[in-house]
Amino acid sequence: MTSTTTVQFHRHHVGKVAVVTGGARGIGSGIVRRLAAEGARVMFTYASAKDEADRLVEQVREAGGHAEGVQVDSADRAEILAFITDVVARESRLDVVVSNAGGGTLKPVEHLSDDEIDRMIAVNIRGTLDTIRFAIPHLKEGGRIITIGSVSSTHFPDEVTSLYGMTKGAVASLVRGMSRELGPQGITINNVQPGPVDTPANPASGPVGDLLRSAIPVGRFGTTSEIAALVSHLAGEEGAYINGASLDIDGGYSA
Repeated sequence: MTSTTTVQFHRHHVGKVAVVTGGARGIGSGIVRRLAAEGARVMFTYASAKDEADRLVEQVREAGGHAEGVQVDSADRAEILAFITDVVARESRLDVVVSNAGGGTLKPVEHLSDDEIDRMIAVNIRGTLDTIRFAIPHLKEGGRIITIGSVSSTHFPDEVTSLYGMTKGAVASLVRGMSRELGPQGITINNVQPGPVDTPANPASGPVGDLLRSAIPVGRFGTTSEIAALVSHLAGEEGAYINGASLDIDGGYSA
């Protein structure tokens, strides 16, 4: 006989409107689920994963929450602006912004193509900046901005993460600087830096799973729900005194 445990979430975000870029799968979908479970109305973007986005919307609805997915290319400035503008026009407010869309090709720099380089910079750096700057005019005191970076911003255990790490280092630097701009307005901005997390893009059972686990002191990959829990804390009242921080969540991988 087996038993199941139902996780009960506190409704910390009732009445809030949140946007999550890159929210259809992986870490993004975990964040969408968590914020919706805690009462926020969540609008998320996806680049191409329409089936996953539709399933996520339905699963959130069945759980009693609200989520909507919109196809947006995070490298396209006009599409990001249109998304933010439409959310505010329909919802009449914006409280939480999670810039999660990102990714890249892991290769030594000398083997990266021009297109691969340009795409990483466009999505990871410029897309993050555009999401933040288009959202700022709509945030009021108590607003929260959270970027999803990576421990690769400072931790380089191999020969294939240099450019990806550079883009995530730029995000961490942006967050530090913008905390000075936004703090006096009562808006906080923070950067969450995951290590290895069990997702379809980097499964714990994948070809490098054992190698990565051997470098993680706690001996396992993280879960999307653990990343989402930290994001939810930063988005809530109890996270109000955290500002300009880059917070590693990696089981000690980068220690």
